[in-house]
Amino acid sequence: MGDVVIRRMRPEDVRAVAAIEARTFARPWSEESFRHELERNVAARYLVAEEDGNVIGYAGAWIILDESHITNIAVAEEQRGRGTGRRLTEQLLQYLSNLGACYATLEVRVSNLRAQNLYKSLGFLNVGKRKRYYEDNGEDAYLMVCDHMPPADPDFTEEETITETGTKEEL
Repeated sequence: MGDVVIRRMRPEDVRAVAAIEARTFARPWSEESFRHELERNVAARYLVAEEDGNVIGYAGAWIILDESHITNIAVAEEQRGRGTGRRLTEQLLQYLSNLGACYATLEVRVSNLRAQNLYKSLGFLNVGKRKRYYEDNGEDAYLMVCDHMPPADPDFTEEETITETGTKEEL
């Protein structure tokens, strides 16, 4: 096993991400959904975990002004239990903070204790319940919020970063 690298998701990662999604969730997003997120949703940001050139996990969120909502986090089943989900979530929270998010929200199945424990260990609080949230079986979801984001990196920029003087490319 090599080192796991967390990096920004690229279009060529979509097939591998969609395959992990399909093996993880009862109502998975399609390749087209992920492609739309990357290419047309300006609010979306996604990271992947890569080991030896293979995508082994991913995490994504939407960010609008100072609000962020985590949409998906998944690690390939054979890679679970190695801390990849934690690293992805930590890096996603850092990324969201760098982009100006003051807090992050997510929904998690009431039955998914492993994920709940991970989120709680990262500072998420259970703030409510969404009744019959999951369409596949009508299971409830907990709404969790993290309002203790990591400090933003003052030197962070990316192509889409907008500054008072324009985009990074215009600087």
